[in-house]
Amino acid sequence: MKEIAQYIAGNGFEVLVSLSIANLVAQAIKIITVAVKRKSVKWTILFATGGMPSSHSSTVTAMATSVGLIDGFSSTTFAIAVCAAVIVMFDAAGVRRNASKHAKVLNNLVQELLSPDHFMSREKLKEFLGHTPLEVFAGAGLGVALAVALNFYLVEML
Repeated sequence: MKEIAQYIAGNGFEVLVSLSIANLVAQAIKIITVAVKRKSVKWTILFATGGMPSSHSSTVTAMATSVGLIDGFSSTTFAIAVCAAVIVMFDAAGVRRNASKHAKVLNNLVQELLSPDHFMSREKLKEFLGHTPLEVFAGAGLGVALAVALNFYLVEML
């Protein structure tokens, strides 16, 4: 196990491992919470957007936190990572959330306007795209916690 930790830390893979774990854990939490609510497992959520916690936020904050822990929180690389993380989280809570609201309104309009024998497509737009601010903050907290835990684990192993 120590060899794996040395390889991850020594070859700069800590950032990639950290963000991958953060993404998978966030998606797993979504699968579990939906399974508890609906009393059935819905595996498609593993590749879906939206929901609690935000896997986008957990992924980018894990990345930024790992970069900060490795290169220092006053480094240029950390500043770049934080900028990327903020843009992704803003997009998740802002642009994509509004796109979700628009899709819902459009789906309702199409449903109301089209008669059963109409020739237009009845394909529904995806409504579950964005995140609430709480989902974004929960994902961000998860990402930071997992990145710190991985870094602590790797430091302790070495």
